[in-house]
Amino acid sequence: MLQTPYYLIDKRKLQRNLEIIRSVRERSGAKLLLALKCFATWSVFDLMREYMDGTTSSSLYEVKLGREKFGGETHAYSVAFADGEIDEVVANADKIIFNSLGQLERFAARASGLPRGLRLNPQVSSSAFDLADPARPHSRLGEWDIAKIEPALGQISGFMIHNNCENEDFALFDKLLTRTEERFGALFERVEWVSLGGGIHFTGEGYPVDAFCDRLADFAKRYGVQVYLEPGEATITKSTTLEVTVLDTMYNGKHLAIVDSSIEAHMLDLLIYRESAAIEPNTGPHTYVVCGKSCLAGDIFGEFRFERPLAVGDRLSIQNAAGYTMVKKNWFNGVRMPSIVVRELDGALRLQREFGFDDYVASLS
Repeated sequence: MLQTPYYLIDKRKLQRNLEIIRSVRERSGAKLLLALKCFATWSVFDLMREYMDGTTSSSLYEVKLGREKFGGETHAYSVAFADGEIDEVVANADKIIFNSLGQLERFAARASGLPRGLRLNPQVSSSAFDLADPARPHSRLGEWDIAKIEPALGQISGFMIHNNCENEDFALFDKLLTRTEERFGALFERVEWVSLGGGIHFTGEGYPVDAFCDRLADFAKRYGVQVYLEPGEATITKSTTLEVTVLDTMYNGKHLAIVDSSIEAHMLDLLIYRESAAIEPNTGPHTYVVCGKSCLAGDIFGEFRFERPLAVGDRLSIQNAAGYTMVKKNWFNGVRMPSIVVRELDGALRLQREFGFDDYVASLS
């Protein structure tokens, strides 16, 4: 039996999302790029590249990873490129997208061999979290002033917009895109491509994919542009679990179960956004607060129901553990880092990578 903790990526569940992605590509004409900021576990890129057009990045290292491990189109974006890295970024990218007019002006000449884009901020978004809202007041994410953008059109061939965040509502997506068109439509007509970013949960249950594809195709036809999407979570949703083992149980007004993992180290977004993990089926008469093993008092996965009392040695599966987990995992408290395990399409389990003491030491100095 594999030693916990480990992330278990199920290729069959991943393929379900990828089939929807293939359908969107074929029916809408859009190109779809994997957002590496959300998921960069390259051991399953062999499957993903069959369904997607390439990758998009947020840093030099992500650009290089996309180029070396995924292939296809490699788009480079960063909130701010550094002078010492821009040449290496350009050498590994097919397109480069600048966050600001200042960055475009500074590096346009050094990126002259690539199609160049500019990020726009339509100042409307779907985010319910100020922390993740790209359109929050005084945002640094993209340009918004048309009068300043227009003189730069000769230096760019496209735009990137990212103002959706875990948006499961097609009507809201449509509304936001309409407002964006009202503001920037005259600019879209003068470029060759527009990326609508990620954060659109079009692989979710019941999402109106037909209407979504029609909207994308209409947008592309209206402005004469190639549309790009940059899905992250939509690509890998419900494909992965974090497998953990109960190490101890306690009672302090509520029943507690301590597992061999940590939200701060292994599912950091739960802590950042004060959200609960998911355990299925979450039914039964026995309620436990499932806790991580770090020293952080708030290291808690959530409160769940079970059919029988939990005991030391029981295995639990934390659901939906792919996005913003492996890319954020860390060595807080020196807690053992989860291995990466892949369930192949034929059902066989493959231990892709283990992390040990030497990795912990190598992360420090």
